[in-house]
Amino acid sequence: MNAVPQWRLAGDWFDICSCDIPCPCEFAQRPTGNHCQGVLAWHVREGQYGDLKLDGLTLVALGEFEGNLWAGEAKAVMGMYLDEKANERQREALQAIFGGHAGGWPAGFAANIGEMRGMEFVPITFEVAGDLATWRVEIPGLVVGRAEALSGPTTPPGKRVQTINPPGSEVGPGQVATWGRSVEVSTKGFGLDWTGTARSSKHIPFDWTGPN
Repeated sequence: MNAVPQWRLAGDWFDICSCDIPCPCEFAQRPTGNHCQGVLAWHVREGQYGDLKLDGLTLVALGEFEGNLWAGEAKAVMGMYLDEKANERQREALQAIFGGHAGGWPAGFAANIGEMRGMEFVPITFEVAGDLATWRVEIPGLVVGRAEALSGPTTPPGKRVQTINPPGSEVGPGQVATWGRSVEVSTKGFGLDWTGTARSSKHIPFDWTGPN
């Protein structure tokens, strides 16, 4: 087996899930109704795996679970879409990182997956507004996920509803979660079809290194 090189991925992550707003999972609690289903999207703004650049690539996962994932009560079922723009070496690198084989935070996250139903390479569109007002991901014919920043009558203009150091952050410790609500969500594939609106969504930046 080849040694894992030093690597780094930094970028944007968000999800849209079936939980009420705000998703209890982000606070390391059981999901709404003890069941969570949703879509997760990662966009690599800057990435390197050894000497291999991974900038600009996107991954999307569909998943569901029952129970408190953070308390060891559950293992997630998941299927993953990878950016078709990735060449063969980039695909291998992304699979090593997100499969948990290259260490770092993703290795711990991968340990919570009980069943991986497959991986497909598809065109993916990913957008996050610079002011975090909106975020979206789309895979033609398979996934549409659009969300807008959460706001209310006492939200200052231009400000975002955020949580510092959430105890159940999917991208690891020490980040800031910006809360939103889904405008549109529809997923197909891996037996994880789902639709919904006005559900919980959150954006969190990530910055990972490995293999240590």
